[in-house]
Amino acid sequence: MLARGCSVEEAGNHICTHAEQMAEGVICSLVTVDRDGRLHPLAGPTISKEYSAALDGIMIGPSVGSCGTAAFLGKAVAAENIFTDRNWMAYRALADILASEHDVKACWSSPILQGDGRVLGAFGFYYKQNRGPTEEERMIVAECVDLCSLVLEREEVKAENQRLAYFDNLTGLGNRANFIRTIGERAKTNSSPFGILLVDIDHLGRINEAFGHGAGDRLIMEAAHAITGIVTPENSFRVDADEFAVLIEGNPPDLAAVSQQILRSLEARNLQESDHTLRLAASCGGTICDPSQSSEVPTYLQHANLALHHAKRTSRGGYVLYSQELAGAVTERFRTLQTVTSALVEDRIEAHYQPIVRLDTREIVGLEALCRVRTADGHILSAGLFAEALQDASLGHKLTDRMLQQVARDMRSWREQEIPLSYVSVNVSMADFDQGDLRDRITQSFSREGVAPKQVVVEVTETVYMDERDRKVGQTIEGMRSDGLLVALDDFGTGYASLTHLLDFPVDIIKIDKAFVDRMSGGPGEVIIKALLGMAGGLGVRMVAEGVETTDQALRLQRLGCGFAQGYLFGRPADRDKTTEILRRQARQKSA
Repeated sequence: MLARGCSVEEAGNHICTHAEQMAEGVICSLVTVDRDGRLHPLAGPTISKEYSAALDGIMIGPSVGSCGTAAFLGKAVAAENIFTDRNWMAYRALADILASEHDVKACWSSPILQGDGRVLGAFGFYYKQNRGPTEEERMIVAECVDLCSLVLEREEVKAENQRLAYFDNLTGLGNRANFIRTIGERAKTNSSPFGILLVDIDHLGRINEAFGHGAGDRLIMEAAHAITGIVTPENSFRVDADEFAVLIEGNPPDLAAVSQQILRSLEARNLQESDHTLRLAASCGGTICDPSQSSEVPTYLQHANLALHHAKRTSRGGYVLYSQELAGAVTERFRTLQTVTSALVEDRIEAHYQPIVRLDTREIVGLEALCRVRTADGHILSAGLFAEALQDASLGHKLTDRMLQQVARDMRSWREQEIPLSYVSVNVSMADFDQGDLRDRITQSFSREGVAPKQVVVEVTETVYMDERDRKVGQTIEGMRSDGLLVALDDFGTGYASLTHLLDFPVDIIKIDKAFVDRMSGGPGEVIIKALLGMAGGLGVRMVAEGVETTDQALRLQRLGCGFAQGYLFGRPADRDKTTEILRRQARQKSA
């Protein structure tokens, strides 16, 4: 029967029927014991359904009838009179059912043991006389118990395989396969809308790196408790190392409310690890599924994932709901990444340069190298149109490498043409720092072309400084400065960073963001710039004003004591050839 794939109930009933045929006048039953120690009727075609129902869920222990006591003690127990036996005293109601339904007066039960000694169940003989087992019945039961052990062990293996296939080992929640199966069944059996919410725990990988996987596992368990405190465990799933999924029934707008409850519950939890407090934070993405429109599970998952990824990029720590507009934005982002990837392969990445000038003489003292992508049809994409690619972990560092190579070659060319130039600045992103070898990449690129480190400025945005991985950033910056490279803090004032960042990570140049320059005339920008100039002077740091577009702005900056600026007033970004001509022209003017 096992080989043919019969169910455990069918096999159990067959064993009980076989035993009843061999031991005339006996009623047979088979019960299982779960891992919590509770009894559950499995087989016994003759035994009363009322008795089986009353027995279900009773905890095994001493003096728990014949079956419960045998399972607890791990040895056979015989009660020749179930109305007077001490093991049955607390279960008189069960004895009454047996007497009224089957005229049973005695019960003998034998434990069913696994190979390791754990009790899997109990095999019971019920008698209509006040007696115990005969020798022949002992032989029959010995055979039946062996068969029951095979059946139940097989069922345990099957259940364990099912658990491994559909449940997460750490949290006990359903896993990704379980989640997909559940929403598929939900979509087929009910046409009303439901919601899917994906919850991504922020920075779990860093916690594992810093404190070990044990701390990460404890944090995951805290997250599971927080989520199942809002949504039932049956509708909660762990679908990835740091990602949970939630199935939400009822009114679809409840999706936003549930996500906020989950986020608040996560924020309220933390884990103390040595001297550090590890706080839970997450981002959520959700979608409303309408089976009446489509029951395609892959589509549901795609929509929820798009929302989650958008939340992680633009609303970290918050919630984003999928929409057609969002899908359009994601599609456009994918196209842009494809465009940049193709441009890298086909060598269509170009360095364009914008002048940085002295305000008093308008002399070009430096250049900022800006990445540009030339499309297959010859058009130029500015960095603003492919900013996502610059932050992409797989593309950002490749773009930087290509820019470093081009800038180094152009600087060597200008040196060979005896065109004077103090420095060129290059931009780097968090993706470059995450790569772990930024310092070596920069040094090798410029030393290969014979460019002195003091002629290279590395521009780092304030948001990179503020990233919580800033220790890695700070160590890399310290190393670059020790190599002789200059470091500029770009877009200063836009990230709301503390000025203490300048104490932790000293820089050589601070670039004032265009937003302050724009608000100089009749606004607070002039006051802020004046204060920043005083601070920079005290720190011995050079200040460059960005985004200067009018003569009035240039004059105001000069009066305030700002020595350097860049912006459209002094020149737009231009390719290498145009920049070379501009530098040559300036050199001729100086020598005339």
